[in-house]
Amino acid sequence: MADLEAFRAETRSWLEANCPPEMREPMKSEEDACWGGRNPVFKSEAQRQWMKRMAERGWTVPDWPRDYGGGGLSPAETKVLRQEMARINARNPLYSFGISMLGPALLKYGTEAQKKRFLPEIARGEIRWCQGYSEPNAGSDLASLQTKAEDNGDHWLVNGQKVWTSYADKADWIFCLVRTDSQAPKHKGISFLLFDMASPGVSTKPILLISGYSPFCETFFDDVKVPKDQVVGEVNKGWDVAKYLLGHEREMISGMGLGGTGGSLGTALKERLEGDPILRADVARFDVDAMAFKAMSEKFIDELKAGQAHPAQPSMMKYAGTELNKARHELVMAAGGADALEWESELSRGGKAAREWLRTKANSIEGGTSEIQLGIIAKRILDLPGA
Repeated sequence: MADLEAFRAETRSWLEANCPPEMREPMKSEEDACWGGRNPVFKSEAQRQWMKRMAERGWTVPDWPRDYGGGGLSPAETKVLRQEMARINARNPLYSFGISMLGPALLKYGTEAQKKRFLPEIARGEIRWCQGYSEPNAGSDLASLQTKAEDNGDHWLVNGQKVWTSYADKADWIFCLVRTDSQAPKHKGISFLLFDMASPGVSTKPILLISGYSPFCETFFDDVKVPKDQVVGEVNKGWDVAKYLLGHEREMISGMGLGGTGGSLGTALKERLEGDPILRADVARFDVDAMAFKAMSEKFIDELKAGQAHPAQPSMMKYAGTELNKARHELVMAAGGADALEWESELSRGGKAAREWLRTKANSIEGGTSEIQLGIIAKRILDLPGA
């Protein structure tokens, strides 16, 4: 305990000295996030310095081993770091699918050469990843995917299409599920490939969403050559890697339920709630639910790090976080009244509230639909009989 308190004091001192004031202010939009990559875009010098300082300390991935670019912190130390960052409202220095999804899969299934090659680059924010999972005819039934990788001796030859590929047009590399044995049952014969998005034959096309934003893309592969050593795990056993990664993706999506305000919704909407006791009561109930979800999330993360979490628990967290995030934005819209429906003016910041509210509808689909999650919860956690 004494060692942990000494670590807390040292961490607090370092953060106070190294986190720029600008990086302690709430993000105004998704564009304020730092994603890194080969050609990173920084909104300011303060953002660049903050990511650089955290990466040098290994604190973009504090619980990863030092050999792979991490901080080598224990679960307890990692929790202290998160608490101390929250205390000063420090922003996340780096958003990355490499950190939240691919990294854990590589740590578990990757070869030593793959870990040494990719993990330090991910930790330093030097490589940006996208996820090649869903296809036009393989969404919730992901194992029905048809993108093929043919064995051409010293390389794989990939042909097919992915859809809803988040930020594919901005990514450097992709982690991609492909079918390497078309004769095997659908959950078998799948392999997990890594390849460069600059490879000849890769193209992307943004998809315009109802919110007006385009984070998703269609992604096409036409005779894309992929080196043989870029398969993660065993050939034809990529579904094992895919399932493990999906658990971490659902954990990431569930975090949306915690919001990004750094405080209660009631505090954020205080002025709008005057004179509306019914809405004020709804917001108060939401804040209680949010606090309960936060406590549950912390417990789940502790259990996950200790290897004690139920394998289906990410589905429960994803569903609960999805519903909480949708409820948050419904209340924001209700508090805004007719003004919240405005779409384009500077006063409404380009219809920020309305666009974010519409965006939450996708939470029920991405990472596995809410119906799929409820089915998993019923079968694997509640042990209910099948239909």
